[in-house]
Amino acid sequence: MLDELQRAESALPPDAPRALISVRLSTLTSETTSPVRQELDLRLLARERGFRVVGVAKDLNVSATRVPPWQRKDLGHWLKERVPEFDVLIFWKMDRFVRRLNDLHVMIEWCLSHGKNLVSQHDHIDLSTPTGRAMAEVIGALAELETGGTSTRVASLWDYAKTQSDWLVGKPPYGYSTDGSGKLVIDRRAHRVLRWCYGAALRGVSARRMATVLIRAGIPTGGGGQWTTSTLLRRLRNPALLGFRVVEDKNGGVRRSKIVRNGNGLPVRVADPIFTETEWQALQDALGKRARSQPHRRGGGATEFLGVLVCADCGTNMTVQRSTVKARTYTYLRCRNCRSGGLGAPDPDAVYRRLSAGVMAALGGQPVRIREYVCSGGSRPQAAPRWSLSASGETFHDRWERDGREAMADDLRRAGVRCRVRRTKIPGTRAPEVDLELILPPDVEERLVVKRDAFPD
Repeated sequence: MLDELQRAESALPPDAPRALISVRLSTLTSETTSPVRQELDLRLLARERGFRVVGVAKDLNVSATRVPPWQRKDLGHWLKERVPEFDVLIFWKMDRFVRRLNDLHVMIEWCLSHGKNLVSQHDHIDLSTPTGRAMAEVIGALAELETGGTSTRVASLWDYAKTQSDWLVGKPPYGYSTDGSGKLVIDRRAHRVLRWCYGAALRGVSARRMATVLIRAGIPTGGGGQWTTSTLLRRLRNPALLGFRVVEDKNGGVRRSKIVRNGNGLPVRVADPIFTETEWQALQDALGKRARSQPHRRGGGATEFLGVLVCADCGTNMTVQRSTVKARTYTYLRCRNCRSGGLGAPDPDAVYRRLSAGVMAALGGQPVRIREYVCSGGSRPQAAPRWSLSASGETFHDRWERDGREAMADDLRRAGVRCRVRRTKIPGTRAPEVDLELILPPDVEERLVVKRDAFPD
């Protein structure tokens, strides 16, 4: 059928409207046929309407409630980078496209400002008429109401389940399994692992060493994958090992679990404890003694110029690491693949200043150019849609002086600029010599072009 449809497209006139097909599915399994059915139905629709299909944006395992169209991998790339290549966006059904009314508003405004149309296989939508735009709003509102009802039912189920002593829904925490009747019981193998880790922690064994032993012994993690230090620490710090129900609590980007309490403020017990409260506290104290304190994450990340500064030896990103010795704190730039992170480059801020100075010298004089989408040619109404470049009247030196290092780092990442950091040991000196090598792509001037975001947050 696909071959037949593509042959029919070859007979279309050169000025036939160009269609982009959008296919989306929340959950993809090996038995799923929906993506194929959606695409074939939309190709048939394109043939009926006289559209030439220029591409298919497939976003599978993507929730329309959580991810708007412009943030999806395939469709978002078309909406931001390949706008001049299509005239109409077609989709199977409204809930395959969006499930939030605000997302639909954004897409309608974007289509009207960019000269595009929306067409649905199963909904009467056509943005070229006021009636069609109104219909799109109504259908979008109904889709959001349906989503809101589903979300309310799911949230209500979770709220109820959290207060029950039986295990009604969800995956049991590590150390436990279900007995088939809604009760949590202690898993014998996981119990042995946790008790061994408890004894090892009290003897001063590091979590990294414990994880290595578990890997060599072939002990499963209970969640797939291999043991890591962070995985093991999450298991050992989980208060669910006291037999209480817990929920995830993200504080400052750190994943922790907190105990669920009932209406009387008492912990909800769902199983027998693996550790007593005294053992639990002793374990937390032992783990805390060996914990490394890392820098708190800043708004732009823990490391400035992340993705720009790379190790000259292994090629991985340089990141800030911090260690405390005898009440003194030391910060270093280290990499990921070199042994122990390679030689630590002290004073990261000095490295940032050197990089900034080098970038200013190499690229600061470049004029800032802005890419904008032009629907028509102005005085030439028949001109094809295209990208247009315009000068902002300032240089990148002006831009970076005004907006600071964070703006510089964003521009360098967009342009593919890298700075190799080489650390060389100097005999008799603790700190290594740090050399920086700025690597500019041959087309760096084109990559530096500032692209207007049509979908600001």
